[in-house]
Amino acid sequence: MKSMNDDKIALITGANKGIGLEIARQLGTQGITVLLGVRDENRGREAAEKLQTEHINAHTVQLDVTNQDSIDAAANYIESKFGRLDILVNNAGVAIDNVPPSQLDIEVLRRTYDTNVFGVFAVTKAVLPLLRKSEAGRIVNISSGLGSLAQNSDPDYEYAQVKLLAYNSSKTALNAMTVQFAHELKDTPIKVNCADPGYVATDINNHRGSRTVQQGATAPVRLATLPDDGPTGVFFDENGVVPW
Repeated sequence: MKSMNDDKIALITGANKGIGLEIARQLGTQGITVLLGVRDENRGREAAEKLQTEHINAHTVQLDVTNQDSIDAAANYIESKFGRLDILVNNAGVAIDNVPPSQLDIEVLRRTYDTNVFGVFAVTKAVLPLLRKSEAGRIVNISSGLGSLAQNSDPDYEYAQVKLLAYNSSKTALNAMTVQFAHELKDTPIKVNCADPGYVATDINNHRGSRTVQQGATAPVRLATLPDDGPTGVFFDENGVVPW
């Protein structure tokens, strides 16, 4: 029997490893065709082949979110091969600052925003025409609890001492972008939300995180498969709403 997800197409950026790959796996096991957006095609191909051994319909799409030509080529490929896109998970991200704000190099700030903010904007804008062709488009932006101004300003917040200006503020900007796109698209079938996967053990933190990639993928996958009456313009973790 066909699942209601069997004809859906999902693009996940930064999907050859970590949370992105696990999101692809969990979506794929629901019958969704997953497109792994990757900078390195060889690594992407290896990741897709792993998923295929699990009977997941996985494909590799060369995609560097900091390169407009690469983004445009990926959008054109998806349009020519699939004709539309149902789910976009903006997962690609970097965390490369580990100094107090006054010691941060401005180039590190720029590089962080290039991927975490401008990259998300560029990819979203490029594939939005394809999402508009979906009966129920979903955009999920992978944010962080460190991007919550409410939590960052709370001295009792679990990670109150983690003040990474470039990373934290880039996720705050991503949250703001999510609200803006959700507002623009509120009268369409497209839903736009942020997901906080939590402190997951991945390359981005040298695998120091306390959560597994399976746990980290829970909220993003839920938002990617929201029903028609689901929310939009909201920040979630697996336990519910996260304050902006």
